[in-house]
Amino acid sequence: MAIRRAVQKVNAAGLVIALAVMLSGCDYWPPALQTQIEQLRSDLQAATMEKAQLQNQMSALAKVKDDLQIQVEDLSRANRDKSTLIASLQSSVTALQERVAKASKPAGPKVTATKTATKPAAKPTKASVKKKPATKSVAVR
Repeated sequence: MAIRRAVQKVNAAGLVIALAVMLSGCDYWPPALQTQIEQLRSDLQAATMEKAQLQNQMSALAKVKDDLQIQVEDLSRANRDKSTLIASLQSSVTALQERVAKASKPAGPKVTATKTATKPAAKPTKASVKKKPATKSVAVR
């Protein structure tokens, strides 16, 4: 039992020494390791700055996207309104053309003398119209 206590004391002392070494840490850093740590810190700082710039650009692009989306919606609404107006106007034009066609049809087979007299003369066609030959005009003094 005395041996067992001695072994326990040695183990406890070893544990205390190991903990003391671990808690105190190592104050020596090799120069190559220090250089590598500084390089990593500067890379981290550069990456952080780049991340901030990219986030700013992303927020600006998101705002532009939202503005353009609103503009697209407005233009789509205007396009639908104009399409409806065009369809309405086309149906009105078709209805008016039908009225004109009905109004211009002769009322019946009767032809009166006043109707034939008021008709305008037939327009000459291009084939029946002859051009006069060109003449030279000479100024006489």
